[in-house]
Amino acid sequence: MALGSEQQKASDVKAAFGARNRNRLIGEYFKNTGQSVTPENAWEHVYRLLLWIDQTIGLAHCYESDKCQPGKNWYGRALAFHDWVSASLRATPHGVADEIDWLFKRATDDLAKEVLSKAARTAAAASRQRENYEGRGFPKPGEDPDLVSIAKDVLKDYIQEDPPENVWLEFVQKVRQHVTLENKRKNLVGEGFEDVLAHVIGRACPGGDVQVMARKLLQEIPGFARAKRADKPNKIDLAVLRPGMRTIVSVKWSVRADREKQFAAEFSEYVTAESEGKPFEYVFVTNEFDPARLMRACEKLASNAYMFSHVVHVNTDAVRATYGDAREETMRRVLRYIEDGRLISLEQWLKILCPQSEGRHR
Repeated sequence: MALGSEQQKASDVKAAFGARNRNRLIGEYFKNTGQSVTPENAWEHVYRLLLWIDQTIGLAHCYESDKCQPGKNWYGRALAFHDWVSASLRATPHGVADEIDWLFKRATDDLAKEVLSKAARTAAAASRQRENYEGRGFPKPGEDPDLVSIAKDVLKDYIQEDPPENVWLEFVQKVRQHVTLENKRKNLVGEGFEDVLAHVIGRACPGGDVQVMARKLLQEIPGFARAKRADKPNKIDLAVLRPGMRTIVSVKWSVRADREKQFAAEFSEYVTAESEGKPFEYVFVTNEFDPARLMRACEKLASNAYMFSHVVHVNTDAVRATYGDAREETMRRVLRYIEDGRLISLEQWLKILCPQSEGRHR
């Protein structure tokens, strides 16, 4: 690899959760996967790259953690989802963790190496600054006696010899690093879903008829006017351009209540900004499992017509499996929307976007 490329990679790693590094890693995944992307397996790539294990319950994440704890209704549904995921990815229930979360694991692995390297440099600098205070019992950077005490108490029956101080310090640093990185997941999943979807569409649609644009200003999409000077710039998640149709895509792994309220306002801006007098589609792509949120997305109207041209779930079979016997009316309604084609899978949507992709491989 050229020196410039190595320097660029090093720069990307320092911004491990940034767009440049995400796209570098996603490209690496597809290069090494040995599997072409088709509408049929697109969901699998999305889950392998982005789905993760909720450590509080040990199961693949499908819903808000606090609502999936043992004893609550969603714990049973989380078990059903985990069972479906493991079977669909051809893994054991315990082994599914090794099959998913590729993007986060790679980004954090790269970042961890950089953090450890930086920590070594910082420790050397700190050692020089602390020379005049040696032997006086000053605490060292990163020490956490309480955490070490907890670890010792839990492991006291298994550790025959107390590890040296520097080992405990390394233990504390790695625990802190793990917690800090896990808290960054939401940053990766948000825009990461957009990036993964852009790669999937580009690879699943053969030929050059489909163009995908991620996180562009609305005015950069052909046929949409520039916002007024006083207006806040409107950046869309994805735009898919193909002959005769422009599709604006709202991409949300899950949906917050406040975000639902923004859909209509954004759609109104798109309608106002459209400058060529031609139709466009507004599509919602999600991995949301909350039945009420999915139902509202399917039913949302604008001028007495559905606001979203399509509501797309990563995999509607996963929704069916998770809902099980669908005791709640909202779940039954969502399942009817799946049967009626109002809520469609990523596979179905890709076949709509690029019908020539059926039966073909890149």
